[in-house]
Amino acid sequence: MRKLKNKDLQRITIEKFKKTKKTPITIVLDNVRSALNVGSVFRTADAFLIENIILCGITTTPPNKEIRKAALGATNSVNWQFEQNTIDAISKLKLKNYHIIAVEQVDKSSKLNNFSLPKKPIAIILGNEVYGVTENVLNVCNEVIEIPQFGTKHSLNISVCAGIVVWEFWKKLNS
Repeated sequence: MRKLKNKDLQRITIEKFKKTKKTPITIVLDNVRSALNVGSVFRTADAFLIENIILCGITTTPPNKEIRKAALGATNSVNWQFEQNTIDAISKLKLKNYHIIAVEQVDKSSKLNNFSLPKKPIAIILGNEVYGVTENVLNVCNEVIEIPQFGTKHSLNISVCAGIVVWEFWKKLNS
C-alpha cells in the first residue's frame, strides 16, 4: 500500500468542473458566522459536484482569507451567490421547483437515514452555529431532516453536518 500523490488522483480542472453535470443540490447557508465553516462547505460542494451555494444574511462571502484557508480553491470551482434574506432565496428556489429541506432538530423531523429523496432538485438549508435554522425559515421549508446522534452532545459543527448530509444525498441520488 502507498499513499497517493495529487498527480495520481486525476482530479479534473476547474474548467472541466464548470462543464461537468452537477448534482441537483443547492446548499443554502442561513446566517453562518464562521468563514472557516463556509470554506469547508465549499470544499464539500466541490467534492460532490454540488450545483450551487447560496450565502445568506451575515454569512461571509468570498474573497475572504478564512474562507480561502478552508476552501483550498473551491470558491473558484463551485457556483455561489449572495442573498441578503434567506426567505427570499428559498422563494426563488421554490419558483424553480426545488424541494426545500432544512437540517435541524424539530418535533416532526425525519431522520436522515430513513429519508427518501424527492424526484426534483433539492435545496439543503443549514443554519447558524449557535441558533440553527431560524423558525421563520423552517416555516417555509417543505420538510426538515435530522442527523441521528447518540452521545451527550446534540449538535454537530455545520461543516461536518454539511458533509454528512451531502454524502448521504449523493449516495441516494447515485445508487
